[in-house]
Amino acid sequence: MNSMKRYIKFVSPYKWKIVLTILIGIFKFGIPLLLPLILKYVIDNVVNAEIPQSQQINELAWIMGGALFVFVVLRPPIEYYRQYLAQWTANKILYDIRNKLFDHVQRLSLRYYSKTKTGEIISRIINDVEQTKNFILTGLMNIWLDSITIIIALSIMFTLNVKLTLVSIALFPVYGFAVWFFFGRLRQYTRDRSQALAEVQGHLHERVAGMPVVRSFALEEYEQDKFDKKNANFLNKAVQHTSWNAKTFMVTTTITDLAPLILIGVSGLLVIQGDISIGTMTAFYAYMERVYSPLRRLVNSSTTLIQSIASMDRVFEFMDEDYDIVDKKHAKHIENVHGDVKFQNVSFQYDEEDAEVLHNVSLDVVKGETIALVGMSGGGKSTLISLIPRFYDVTKGSIKIDGMDIRDMEARSLRDKVGMVLQDNILFSDSVETNIKMGNPEATREQVIEAAKAANAHDFIMELSDGYDTLVGERGIKLSGGQKQRVAIARVFLKNPPLLILDEATSALDLESEHLIQEALEKLAHDRTTFIVAHRLSTITHADRIVLMQNGEIKEVGSHNELMAIKGQYYDLFQVQELATDDKQMIER
Repeated sequence: MNSMKRYIKFVSPYKWKIVLTILIGIFKFGIPLLLPLILKYVIDNVVNAEIPQSQQINELAWIMGGALFVFVVLRPPIEYYRQYLAQWTANKILYDIRNKLFDHVQRLSLRYYSKTKTGEIISRIINDVEQTKNFILTGLMNIWLDSITIIIALSIMFTLNVKLTLVSIALFPVYGFAVWFFFGRLRQYTRDRSQALAEVQGHLHERVAGMPVVRSFALEEYEQDKFDKKNANFLNKAVQHTSWNAKTFMVTTTITDLAPLILIGVSGLLVIQGDISIGTMTAFYAYMERVYSPLRRLVNSSTTLIQSIASMDRVFEFMDEDYDIVDKKHAKHIENVHGDVKFQNVSFQYDEEDAEVLHNVSLDVVKGETIALVGMSGGGKSTLISLIPRFYDVTKGSIKIDGMDIRDMEARSLRDKVGMVLQDNILFSDSVETNIKMGNPEATREQVIEAAKAANAHDFIMELSDGYDTLVGERGIKLSGGQKQRVAIARVFLKNPPLLILDEATSALDLESEHLIQEALEKLAHDRTTFIVAHRLSTITHADRIVLMQNGEIKEVGSHNELMAIKGQYYDLFQVQELATDDKQMIER
């Protein structure tokens, strides 16, 4: 199905609003078509009529009075309602499309976001959707109105003089051929320009977010060069598009200027020969403007429509991105979770062409047990826990919760039972309370405070300028790392999930923050099935079982004391970290 047919599905709920807008628009564009007739009547039947001057003045007064009533009293409200209805309808359709796209954004997999720049996604939702507005205003409304205006004008002209009307439209075929020839390539030029703009926006969004890195490494000149290349590419595409567009208007404008000149010559000859009156000649010239002005607008409309269709293509191309995680037809909505988790021969790879990240991993976890995943970076620890809430689906094997394969569960209901505290928790540029309420949007202020106290966050929150109403800035920039972690822990307390995932939740923090957070995490993990990913082994010695992973495989499993006793890889890793800690303390002394 092409883009326009798909777009019409969003338009169809508002079809009667569009019909009403067109009907009102017919009156708006039809009323000015009276002017040439009024002009003809005044010239032939008043000014050049052989009647007394008093009668001429009287007739002119009546004509002007009637015309003023039509143009001053009737036309303004028609103009208002036509504009209002057109804009309201167009904006409501864009509202529906953006809502649909935002729902789509929330369903796309993390794999998609790992490959796509945020700025490009935003460009499609904001810029490209906004461009499609012209399809509604122009393609579904103005084109019809301009076409109807031309038909009405030509009908009146045929009643006045058939020969002159045929002279007036003699260049229509040439005009049509020019439009067909030039607009054939404009769609591709428009798509290229839109893509180049999206690349600029994507690059800009990424660099603005990473400005501290640019500054710290003094990369301003290097980044300026990179941005210049992206910007220059957009400039080239824009100039290419503009050049072709300018050629189009050059040719079509020449044709529309030539037509009135031909009419003046022919009608002047007919007046000299006495075949038509001066009023008819004048009226015809006035109608030429009424015919060719809509025709010029139709050319502009064609350009606008091509730009809109190119944007539609990009919108639906984005909308057609497949979901990696899709609920089965009869997926079960999970109300309660006991907390038993079983990894059964789990293997995983991010893409078909990539190597496996996990190989045949099997692990049984019972309710309330705390499992720590340790090992060198790249061992597969974070990948393994990301499979539990179905951020990705296993390539082979299965993960079962309370005996049910998680692929048989509704993904959203499954994630509702999982709480996560990460190394870099994202806070939104809203109040502290709103960020905590991400765990439960229906929570009361009292419940929020209770969760904050449990997370050792209440005291520092009350010291902020506006307490729980303090705005934290983009990604929580106004808070320290430890404060952000405690807000993130508070929202998990508020969520109160049976399954808990802690991924490097205490790394890169000062000792005081680490102590407060470790205390909050232990409280949070009580009586929950908990998975902890940690590099600092000293923080997970309390775990019921420690799982050492290497190259996507489980190498050792046991409690801290059991693994230290067998003196395997865990023992070696622990000894290295202890020595490093001792050396650091010696240096600090």
